[in-house]
Amino acid sequence: MHINTTRFGPIQIESGDVIHFAEGLLGLPSCRDWVLLADAENDSLAWMQSMDRPEIALGVVSPRRFVPSYQMRVARRELEPLRLDDVQAARVLIVVSKTERSITLNLKAPLVINLSRRLGRQVVTNGDLPVQYVLGSASPALRKSA
Repeated sequence: MHINTTRFGPIQIESGDVIHFAEGLLGLPSCRDWVLLADAENDSLAWMQSMDRPEIALGVVSPRRFVPSYQMRVARRELEPLRLDDVQAARVLIVVSKTERSITLNLKAPLVINLSRRLGRQVVTNGDLPVQYVLGSASPALRKSA
């Protein structure tokens, strides 16, 4: 499968590489099919490229790489559509944003992915995690949940 992207130009994707988000993402409900691309220059960063809108690519990172104490707390029913055999097998990614003064992470609404079934879902976590955690700031206040 071939797509022309705004950020990366034309790329070749195998149909098995597509991750389906049945409900889309927050603010992007019509974008349901995505592909995860590694960044060639930064091994901490990856890109979620929309298959539905080639002009949309979201930077994503593993939250624990930047916030080691990060814990995602959501109701189990939120993860049921992913059909996970083991919740520990879920891949969790955080969307990165860039403002004029900083780079931020959305710790409140992570992307949870079942890589083996190619299913994803954006969830809103319980608790007081920030939507815009500034990289380089002090660690967010996190409580132990278990």
